[in-house]
Amino acid sequence: MRVRWPLALRCTVLATVAGLFLTGCSASGNSTGEPITIAAAASLQGAFEQISEEFTAEHPEVQISSITYDGSSTLATQILEGANVDVFASADERNMSEVTEAGFGHEPVIFASNTLVIAVPQDNPADIDSLQDLSQATMVLCAPQVPCGAASQRLLEASGVQVTPASQEQNVTAVLQKVAAGEADAGLVYATDVLDDGNVAAIVPDGAEDIVNTYPIAALGENPGAQAFVDFVSSERGQQILEKHGFGTGAAQANG
Repeated sequence: MRVRWPLALRCTVLATVAGLFLTGCSASGNSTGEPITIAAAASLQGAFEQISEEFTAEHPEVQISSITYDGSSTLATQILEGANVDVFASADERNMSEVTEAGFGHEPVIFASNTLVIAVPQDNPADIDSLQDLSQATMVLCAPQVPCGAASQRLLEASGVQVTPASQEQNVTAVLQKVAAGEADAGLVYATDVLDDGNVAAIVPDGAEDIVNTYPIAALGENPGAQAFVDFVSSERGQQILEKHGFGTGAAQANG
């Protein structure tokens, strides 16, 4: 026996079925997975802002919910204490090792390198010309546990120069800001930090090429978007962006 449904009821049923069908298609076609959070060394900010923009354009299915920039040691501590981080990019291998050896993350990849310069205010009022001049200058350094601070100590020791810093900062950005503001005669920062800062000038000290910081990056969980970001950073385009911002690339470091 054929049942004839009232017209209004038939329309309601069809609309409901169609709605469920379209909803199912929408959920399947536009699924973005879990958003990703990134923690990156302060020196990477300029490069990673461009990288994240191009990555998002290439991977619209992946949402970057936040990028935190700070000293690598600070970021590593936050991760070990339970911070929600999907990708960690460190300015040295020591802080990355602390994270991965604690059971966080996949095998890290070296993706960039950096060296130090002496940053001085644009007019260089203390007439700084070399590392030796720093012993008599008011200067700022990164703290020893921060990658730029550890590299600064190695550079100064290799040159036989002793300094008494006016302050020791938790990231390289803070060092540069104090120099740019005229609060210090000089500071040791990464070469990449001074490229686009018109308030400071850079002096490449003797021996800087021998003190190289290598930058590892790792996905810390199983979010596929995190690994996609790591892969993009290591890709040809990612390496081009890093080189544009003054970094040595991972490939160059591996060959060097």
